[in-house]
Amino acid sequence: MKRVVVVAALMLATGVEAQTWPSKPVRILTPFPAGGGTDIVARTVAHALTEQLGQNALVDNRAGAGGIIGTELAAKAPADGYTLLMGSNGPLAILPNLRSKLPYNVARDFTPVGLVCVMPYIQVVHPVLPVKNVKELVALAKARPGQLNYGSPGNGTTNHLSMELLKTLAGIDVVHVPYKGVAPALADLIAGQVQLMTGDLSSMLPQVKAGRLRALATTGLKRSALVPDLPTVAESGVPNYEATGWFGVLGPAGMDKSIVDRLNAALAKGLTDKEVRGRLAALGGEIVTSTPSQLAAHIQAESSKWAKIVAIAQVKVDGAP
Repeated sequence: MKRVVVVAALMLATGVEAQTWPSKPVRILTPFPAGGGTDIVARTVAHALTEQLGQNALVDNRAGAGGIIGTELAAKAPADGYTLLMGSNGPLAILPNLRSKLPYNVARDFTPVGLVCVMPYIQVVHPVLPVKNVKELVALAKARPGQLNYGSPGNGTTNHLSMELLKTLAGIDVVHVPYKGVAPALADLIAGQVQLMTGDLSSMLPQVKAGRLRALATTGLKRSALVPDLPTVAESGVPNYEATGWFGVLGPAGMDKSIVDRLNAALAKGLTDKEVRGRLAALGGEIVTSTPSQLAAHIQAESSKWAKIVAIAQVKVDGAP
């Protein structure tokens, strides 16, 4: 009898807590450093949630190990709705296919809340390369197999895998040169040490406008509003090609459904704000809202997609167990 009373009391307390949520600030764990794309998205989402919830939403940067540290912290946080994760494709859809051991399981340890946006990348080449579009790049690569090099911020990054996807779909042989970060890869691309690269619109467009790089295509399913005259890779002769970054909000497993529903509604409404949309658009982000189940399905689909490329390209990351 005592056990029944205790369980009932706990259920009642949980229900009351869900009804009064949020009664204090909400923390958004962001597993990458301040100032980067994930951080900017997280701060934009924090602004939107603060406006909608009537409580401050605060970004907590916990960078390290390619996003693993912050993601693990979110997985192990109390499922009370006060700790959220700014999730993205790297820690949630790519790393599980590169590491046999991770301190979290995406399907088991998280409660999806909703998608925020997707971000296409842009494929660029050094101006000395005699190509003006993806079709010409593919033709040149087939004429000179193994002679063209592409840079990336490192093994297993989306930048890396997006080029491996192109290699697979277009049937070309270009050589990967991994760097320790975007800055050194971009510097060598501008210097002509590597000939091509896939990168963030926010990083690459200033170099394109300055004439240091030539843009070939964007990598989403539709053209980017930032460069509407630039075709997609799929439009340029590589059907079914798509490689985008994406961001979504999740919480620890076991969150109360009423809190998840309220968060999802607040996120969707907050993303309609003109200022919020402008901040994300400046990064090349295309707002995409979703239900929690749609976010879960999106993560699974992305994980399956990149698992195939990781296997085909035999991608390895340094020190991966």
